[in-house]
Amino acid sequence: MTPWVARLIFANVVMYVLVLITPPLGDALMFVPVLFLARPWTIVTYMFLHAGIMHILFNMVVLFFLGPRVEARLGGRRFLGLYFAAGITGGLLSFTSPMVGVIGASGAVYGVMFGYAYFWPRDVLHIYGVLPVESRWLVLGLAVLSIVSGYASTGDGIAHFAHLGGFLGAWIYLKVLSRTSGARQFQKRAVAAAPPAIATSSSALARWSNIRREGLHPVNLEELDRVLAKLKAEGLGRLTDGEKQFLERFSQR
Repeated sequence: MTPWVARLIFANVVMYVLVLITPPLGDALMFVPVLFLARPWTIVTYMFLHAGIMHILFNMVVLFFLGPRVEARLGGRRFLGLYFAAGITGGLLSFTSPMVGVIGASGAVYGVMFGYAYFWPRDVLHIYGVLPVESRWLVLGLAVLSIVSGYASTGDGIAHFAHLGGFLGAWIYLKVLSRTSGARQFQKRAVAAAPPAIATSSSALARWSNIRREGLHPVNLEELDRVLAKLKAEGLGRLTDGEKQFLERFSQR
C-alpha cells in the first residue's frame, strides 16, 4: 500500500471510531450546503465521516485496491490533490439539496476510481469480485446511475450528485494537470520548432530509454516496461499524453 492511501484509510477509520464514541463530533464536521459560509471547513471534514460500517467498508476497499496504482502513477502530492479535488467538487454538487447533510468519502473515492479509468481504461475490474467490467465502462455506468438516481430523488439517503461531483472534480483536475505538466510543455516546444522537432523527439526518446530503474516502485516498473514496449512496437505517435507524461516525469529524476 502506498503512503497516502495508507494515511487516508487510517484517518477515515480513526474518525469513524471517534464519531461512534462522540456523536456530536459528526454533527460539527458534517457538510450541510446551506451552512457552508458559516462552517466552510466542513467541505473537507465531511469526507472523513461515514454513516455505517458498510459505508466506510465500501469506500476503503475501493481506495485500497485502486488508490495505490493511481498514487504511484501521479506521485503522492498530485494524488492527494486528485482526492481532495474530487471530494470538494462532490460536496459542491450537493448544493442541489441545500438542507441535507452530506457525509462520506464517496466523492473523493469516486475521483480515485475515475483516475484509474483515466490511465488504464481497458483494465478489467471485478464488481464484488465476480462480475468483470472494464474500468471505463464501470465509471460511465456509475455516472449514469448517479444522474438518474439523483434526479429520481428516491430519498435513499445517498448523495448521488456527490458521486457525480467526484467524477467531475477528478476529470477537471487531471485535465488541468495534463496541460501544466512537463510532458505538455515538451509537446509545445516540439511543435514550435521545425525541423528541430525531430531532434527534440530524438532527445526525448534518448532520455526515456535511459530512465533509471533503481528505486522505482514495482507498479511504476510494470508501467514503464509496458509503455517502453508500446513505444518500441508502435512508435512515438501512438503514445497517449498520459504515457508521455509518465515517461517525462521519471526521466527527470
